[in-house]
Amino acid sequence: MAHPFEADELFDEEYLHFYASILGDERSDADTAAAISLGGIEPGMRVLDAPCADAAARGVTVDLHEGDLRAMPVDGPFDAVVCWFTSFGYFDDDQNLEVLREFRRVLRPGGRLLVETLSHDGFVRSFTEAPDAIVTEATDGLMVDRTRFDVVTGQLVCHRVTVRDGASREARFAIRLLTIPEWRRALEDAGFASVRCTGDAGQPVDLETFRVVVTAVA
Repeated sequence: MAHPFEADELFDEEYLHFYASILGDERSDADTAAAISLGGIEPGMRVLDAPCADAAARGVTVDLHEGDLRAMPVDGPFDAVVCWFTSFGYFDDDQNLEVLREFRRVLRPGGRLLVETLSHDGFVRSFTEAPDAIVTEATDGLMVDRTRFDVVTGQLVCHRVTVRDGASREARFAIRLLTIPEWRRALEDAGFASVRCTGDAGQPVDLETFRVVVTAVA
């Protein structure tokens, strides 16, 4: 592991500030529609969003729990579990498997898991190694990501620097990008069946697919 995952270090107010332009209402509505369609989610179903979205700002009443995805403080049973926007893969392989097993534990038999994340093949195909960087601009600062891809561990390794209002902050993290065969094996090991990888509209994946939705049945 390139750097131990610290949620507070990565997903802080700087993350929300610089991603605000990306995670707007239009993107949120499109993601919600995709999750509903691919997950067969209907009114009245119990859905776990892990990690969860900003419900308060949207006037949605939810039951919030704070905890570790590797040992979630909920029991279910849920009809669906949604893990969206590259929120999976921040641990080593054994601990990532623990997360998948927790998702399986809280799902009812026949319930669906949906994981939306970067496509391993599509990402690697378009990847440019550091020192090239991805720069996200806001009116009052910059977020700079310098990344490399570790072919041995299958991890995207990132050094992030944010500069805002005269202050700078750093974060280091790694994300495990699974190939489709690796997704299938990991989910089967976690107790899932009917594993499928598609685009966000259910379309087949290919080498140009940059983001995938992985669905599996408990």
